[in-house]
Parts: sequence; C-alpha cells; structure tokens
Amino acid sequence: MNQQKLDEGYWDSRYRNDSSAWDIGFISTPLKDYFDQLQNKEQKILIPGCGNSYEASYLHKHGFKNIFIIDLVDLPLENFAIHNPTFPKEHILKGNFFDHKGSYDLIIEQTFFCAINPSLRKDYLDKMYQLLNPGRKLVGLLFDIEFEKEGPPFGGNKSDYVALFTPNFELKQFQTAYNSIEPRAGKELFIICLRKNRGID
Repeated sequence: MNQQKLDEGYWDSRYRNDSSAWDIGFISTPLKDYFDQLQNKEQKILIPGCGNSYEASYLHKHGFKNIFIIDLVDLPLENFAIHNPTFPKEHILKGNFFDHKGSYDLIIEQTFFCAINPSLRKDYLDKMYQLLNPGRKLVGLLFDIEFEKEGPPFGGNKSDYVALFTPNFELKQFQTAYNSIEPRAGKELFIICLRKNRGID
C-alpha cells in the first residue's frame, strides 16, 4: 500500500496546490436531488473525507441540524468554516476517518472512496458498518471507470464494488446515475446501501 496517500502532508499539499481534480466546485446533481427529497432534517449525518464539502453546505442551508464533516487536513475545513459561518464549529472534525467514533443515521459518500488506496476498501466498508446505526444508509457516488493514471483518484467497476459492499450492506440502489454532470455522464454509480444486521455485533 502506498502510505503517502493517507498522509496528512500529502493531502495538505494537494489542497494547497489545487490538485484535487475531482472537486467540481459545487454539489453534484445526484446528491442534490437526493437531499431535496429527504424529510427528516434531524437525522445525524456524516460526510467523511469531506474536502470542501459543498454537500454539507447545501444541507446546512436547507435546515438540516445534525451534519458532521471530517477530513484529514486543516485547509478544506478552514475554508468550509469561512464560507459557512453559521455551521456549528464542533461539527467540523479534523481526523482520520478510520479512527473516528460515533453513530450516524446517514453517511454520504462523495469522492472519499476514490481517494483512498483500494487496499483499504474493505476497511472502509467495515468502518461504515460500525458508524451506521442499524438499518441506516450509506448514500453517494462511486466512479464506474478505471483511470489510466495512478491514483488518487482510484477507479473501479460495478461488479467489484457489489462484491465488496454486499457482506455489510443491502444494496437498495446501485445503478449508473441518470443525472450526473456532463463530464461524468455514464461514469458514476449512485448508491443507496442499507446497513445489514449481521447478527454478530
């Protein structure tokens, strides 16, 4: 495993050099459309590897009360706080997702899965399982494409993802997004994954 991909200094350099090409500068359409149909604004939401977290900004501005964001480095969190001055400071968390403790009703996946080395994907899914309350959801987008250059971002394909996700999750939706932004059309999967009760926890 390439350890630098999890290194705080590595990611700080990428943010400071503006070299996170997958940051589109606004909330992605599939997630916006999903958020717009949510009724419960009290549910506890986590956005891991949040980056500039346009998703958290959108949810906050639309009245969601219990959003938490976490990232490994300071810069995107500082930028988020500046642009969202009414967002609770205690909900802006600096740390390693894999060390995070908590329980959530909804976790949002937006370009975090593609940022970590594929060797960590099983750990990612185990951690998602631990953090979600029983029967709750992991929702987001995955790249359905193999990238030519060495990641991050790291790509993949639907069949491999399904094999990874099914031990921990019931896949309620796992399909090509119909409303992706144009550069990503046909290249990303929209997922709604319900945490299973494995009976051993």
